This record gives sequence, structure tokens and C-alpha cells, in this order.
Amino acid sequence: MKDVIVLALSKLVKLDKEKIAEMVTSPSDPKLGDFAFPCFLLAKELKKNPNEIAKELASKIKIKDFEKVQAVGPYVNFFIKKGFMAQKILIKILKEKDKFGSNDQGKNKNFAIDFSSPNIAKPFGIGHLRSTIIGNSLGNMASFNGFKVKRINYLGDWGTQFGKLIVGYKKIGDDKKLKKDPIKYMLELYIEGNKEENEEPARVWFKKLEDGDKEAIKLWKLFKDYSLKDFQNIYSLLGIKFDEFSGESKYYKKAEEVTKELEKKKLLKLDEGAYLVDLETYGLGKCLIKKSDGATLYASRDIAAAIDRKKKYDFAKLVYEVGQEQTLHFKQLFKVLELMGNDWAKDCIHISHGLYLGEDGKRFRTREGNTVFLEEVLNETISLAKKEISKREKLKDKELNERAKRIALSAILYGDLKSFRTNDVLFDIEKFLSFEGDTGPYLLYTYARARSILKKAKYKKSTKFSSEDLSKSEKSLISNLGLFPETVQHSFKDLNPSEVAHYSLHLCQAFNEFYHNDKVIGSENEQFKLVLVDSFSIVLRNALLLLGIEPLEKM
Repeated sequence: MKDVIVLALSKLVKLDKEKIAEMVTSPSDPKLGDFAFPCFLLAKELKKNPNEIAKELASKIKIKDFEKVQAVGPYVNFFIKKGFMAQKILIKILKEKDKFGSNDQGKNKNFAIDFSSPNIAKPFGIGHLRSTIIGNSLGNMASFNGFKVKRINYLGDWGTQFGKLIVGYKKIGDDKKLKKDPIKYMLELYIEGNKEENEEPARVWFKKLEDGDKEAIKLWKLFKDYSLKDFQNIYSLLGIKFDEFSGESKYYKKAEEVTKELEKKKLLKLDEGAYLVDLETYGLGKCLIKKSDGATLYASRDIAAAIDRKKKYDFAKLVYEVGQEQTLHFKQLFKVLELMGNDWAKDCIHISHGLYLGEDGKRFRTREGNTVFLEEVLNETISLAKKEISKREKLKDKELNERAKRIALSAILYGDLKSFRTNDVLFDIEKFLSFEGDTGPYLLYTYARARSILKKAKYKKSTKFSSEDLSKSEKSLISNLGLFPETVQHSFKDLNPSEVAHYSLHLCQAFNEFYHNDKVIGSENEQFKLVLVDSFSIVLRNALLLLGIEPLEKM
């Protein structure tokens, strides 16, 4: 429908089709039509009142199967025949099913995304959850938009902190404690190693690690293996998979090649014994490349990693989903890559996220102010979900556990993704778990309600149905269903999963209004209404999967 409007307008205005498509939107008030085109931009060029331009355009546009084209102030509003629109949208949904809303804009292109990236030998804290949730959703969206997605988990597995960990182990190391509860014990070792009055011992051990010292390497591998096992448990619980697990350790040797290339291109400067790239001209300060003792730094390893990823994946886009505190680092990284002559540096993007906040509006922590273990938060949320389910019905343990897990994950995932990623999020599990309002469980409950209707009616799919004389709530629901493909494209273009989250909520609200106002089973036009219910469940399912939420047939 939108393509038809864009084509008609392109014959009358001096704008390219892509620009017109951007300008044609769906009014928030259905009384103003199904689509609207603003004339403000044309007013400047034509030196006419936008209201007059709207009237002229409306009088010239004639489109088959449209009720009317009307000028309302500076807008041209398009009204589509509802029966025709219903047929087009619903039949398309039924035919395409899980592909409805997808497109091939990324065909034959790779989309690489670096996200989650927890630190080895430290607990997978709540701070890494936002990157994990947002990054996974963006990967889902990229795939739905036709890209071949490469999910990269770039672990923090190198640096002076490992010197501190080894120092701690040399002081109080106990292999039995390490084996029994590795993550918590490694945190103790790190705290012990960090007690040194100066960092010299830690620097010495890290230098030994970079130089290939056998003892240092053995301990580092031990810490890494324990950490990866713990991380995999969490990713399994979240239902998230990666195409590549790598880390800074993979690139510390290649970082030396980066240093030589920077020196060769006369970009490297010596400053108080350390090597750096001076980016003051660009307002980006100084990018440290190598320490005075010869040890590599975060930036040099990241430069090497980006170059390696371009060779390996030949990405159209490389997205880093990392917290706001790393903004300067990524600006420096992309600028250095550009100065090295890599024109693909423009295809590298850093997107950031805000913090989780507690009830007091401050950074989310436990009552004791200690590290928040993500696995404990997830398990606590699942336990609360079980209690909520048990209030409603009695289930066998296996079904209760599976349902509680999905509801808990929907609560956490949607609770995060409904906010724009750079905003801080109030982490309130009890509110997240509510079965009413703007929550993940509400979306799951609405989906389950739709599936229940279809099951009760013994519905059989068919593209033969009558769609005349639609009620107000039917029109609203169909219009919302038709917006999904555009929402998918726009959300991905902005790298903003919250647009899909908001769409999912509005779609459920439109469905529930329809459910309460219109009789379905036993109604005069039952087949059409069942097709509408089925179409809703297909589209909502597609939207939920983009957010990383697995739907439930029963709640």
C-alpha cells in the first residue's frame, strides 16, 4: 500500500522515492487515514503554503482501491478501502508466516556484532546483561532484514587484571576452593591481588603472561576455562548463541604488527616512554597504543581485532554494543583505523546503553553493595514467576519450570528492551513480572489467549474469507498488523529494538480491544475473525522472537 502511494507521489513531486518513503507515515489517529504525507519540505522549494500544496496533490491523486485522498491542513491523507486492505494484509501474513515482515535488504551482506563481552575470572554481573540482551536482539533484527549475522563475544581475557589475579593466587591460592566455586573464589583472588600498595607485582606477572611464561599461561588458561563454563550456563539459560568466542588474548601478538604499521605510516609518537597516536586535532585526545614496558594496550588489540574481522567476515557493518563509558575509546579506535587507510572504518559503529538502576534510582546493586551475580538474579526471577503461575493453576514440575523460565525471561528481556538503549532502566523484577500493563508476561499472555481461541474453534487455515463491513476494532487491528514490516526496517535502521517492543505492546492492545468488543467463535463471519486472530498470533510471534522472547502456547 505504501509503495503505491510513494509511486503516485513521485510522479507529482521532485523528490526521490526513498525520501518520499521516509516522509509517508501512519497517523496516530486512524480518523486521519491509513497514511499521511507532510508538505512542509515542498513548501520551502515551491515557495507556497503547505496547505495549498496538500490540496493540489490530493486533487490530482487517484488510486484504485483507495476510499479517498484528502488534504487536512499541510498533510495529504490516504484512506484505503478496509475490505481490500484486510484481504491484502491477512493473505500475505498467512502465506509468509514466520517470514512476514522480513526483507532482503541485507542479501549477500555480512553483519558482525560484538556484544556481551564479560571479563574472564570475574562474575557475569548485571552490568553485562544489557549488552547481551540488546546485542542479541539487534542480531535477530539484522537476520530478519536479510543479513548474514556473525555474533561475536569478545571476552575481556587479557590485561593487568590477570597480573592481579595471579598475585592473589600466589598469596592465598587454594585449588579445592577454586574447583568448588570458581567464579566467587576468583573474585576473592582478585581482591587479594588488588591489595598491593603498588601495581608493580601485577604488571610483572602480566608481562610474563605476554612473554609466554609457562606458569602464567597455565594459570591464565585455568581461570579462563572455569569462566567460560560459567558463562555458557548463563547464555544457555538466556537462549543466546554466538558464532565466535574470542578475546583480547587472541590479538596481543597481532597488536605488535599494528604498532609497526602505525610507525611505518608515521602515526605513532613516543610520549614519556609510551607509544600513542595523537588525535588532539580531531578533539579525541591521545590514543595509547603501547606501554613503556612494551606491553600491549586495549586500543592496539582492538585495532588488530577490527582488521582481522574485516578480513574474516568482510562485513557491511561491524557494530559494537558496549556501555557508554567506552564512547571515547571507540571514537579513537575508528579514527585510527581511518588514518591507517581503512575506508571501511566508516562501517564500524559503536552503540551504547544506559545503566540498570535500583528502586532508589541509583546504580543497581545488592543490599550489601556487592557484585550482583546475574545467575542469581535470573534464578530469583524464575522463582518469582513460579509463585505467580502457582496462584493461577497447579502444574507438574517439568511444565511449571519451563513456563516459569519463559515468563521470567520475557519479563527481563522486555523490561530492558522497551526502553531506548541509551536510557537508564529501573530494574524492578516484580513490575517486570506483572501479567498486566507494559510487560513481557502481558505480551505472552495475549499470545496464549489468541492461540487458545484458535484451538477451541478447531481453526483450519484458509485464505478464503469475506472481509466486508469491518468493525472499528477489526480495522484498528488490521492496520497495526500492516505496520509490522515498516517497523522492522525502521527499528533496524535506528539499531533500536525498543521500536519493535513498543509495536508489540500496541499490537496486543489492539488485539485485546478486538477480543473484548467482537465475538469470534460462533459469530456471523467466524472464519474471517479466526483468520484475523491467527494473523495476529503470527505477527506477534515474529515480533517477540526479534526481541529474543520465546512465545508460550499456554499461560
